[in-house]
Amino acid sequence: MRKPTLHDVARAAGVSYSTADRVLNARGGVAPKSADRVRDAIATLGYERDLHAANLSRGRNYNFRFLLPKDDHSFFRALRAAVDREQDLRRADRILISVTEIPALDADALAHALDAEGSACDCLAVVATEAPRITAAITALRARGIAVVTLVSDAAPEARAAYVGIDNVMAGRTAGRLLRLAHATRQGCILPVLGSVSARDHRDRLDGMNAVLAGETPALRVLPALSVDDRPDIMRARVTQALADHPDITGIYSIGAGNRGLIEVLEARQTRPLVVMHELTPVSRAGLERGLVDAVIDQKPAQEVALAIDVMKAIADGRDWHDPARDIIPTIFLKDNLPAPADNPQISAS
Repeated sequence: MRKPTLHDVARAAGVSYSTADRVLNARGGVAPKSADRVRDAIATLGYERDLHAANLSRGRNYNFRFLLPKDDHSFFRALRAAVDREQDLRRADRILISVTEIPALDADALAHALDAEGSACDCLAVVATEAPRITAAITALRARGIAVVTLVSDAAPEARAAYVGIDNVMAGRTAGRLLRLAHATRQGCILPVLGSVSARDHRDRLDGMNAVLAGETPALRVLPALSVDDRPDIMRARVTQALADHPDITGIYSIGAGNRGLIEVLEARQTRPLVVMHELTPVSRAGLERGLVDAVIDQKPAQEVALAIDVMKAIADGRDWHDPARDIIPTIFLKDNLPAPADNPQISAS
């Protein structure tokens, strides 16, 4: 059965097409009784407006902006590559995407970019860290009618329009379960390593791991988390020191980035702990292939970017959209189930 058209609505309401169009687009100049008949006909026929066609006919462009971390980190490069691909794919739908890169984990720089960049777009997506300035900037944008979508890491849930990313508590629980299974018949000591406590995704992953390990495995001791600012040099120095201070470490959970430094530490050891990382990047993939890393939890950045743009478009159109909070389920990669490099956009992008 074909969908009703605006011509059908006009015919059912007993008005001209142009009158029905004026009512649909709220342009005024229509007698109240005629407008009521048009609205009744829309409801009766179940007419749904083709927003894509309407936007094309009006020549409307969507202007979306991404604020992404600028860092020598394979995951952030993969995220930028995913946005670049969507720039080309979405242009046919009159979606124009621009990118501004911000130093990673720099709350002041990000808050300044939110203040400066938000006024020139219909919707804005940001990889956020939590800080009062960032919350204030997102709240101010919302007051001006500019929606903010947080990507990968959430912030300002009371002000942002949506969060697009994995459930990071669930990801941390997954890592905790892997560590627990590996220690089912032995005692152990786990070293968690995160980028920054200001990154909500890192804190959530740590909380998830602790929730699984606390109480369930009394023989499994968890050390206080190291913070390495996602930097390989700091990772290398602090993990080396931790292994010297705690030679009984049997597991490392790398929650954030800087994993090149961790791989260098592992290469230099005769024996190594069990290692769980995040994000399938060239570094983590090489670690899996060489037996230096045991499991990688990947959050599918290309899917996150595409979903974020879909949500932004729905917001710009004023359409209802469902909460994407659990739409992206992480993948656990082991040495045995790695995809071919050509099948993994991240690998070829770095």
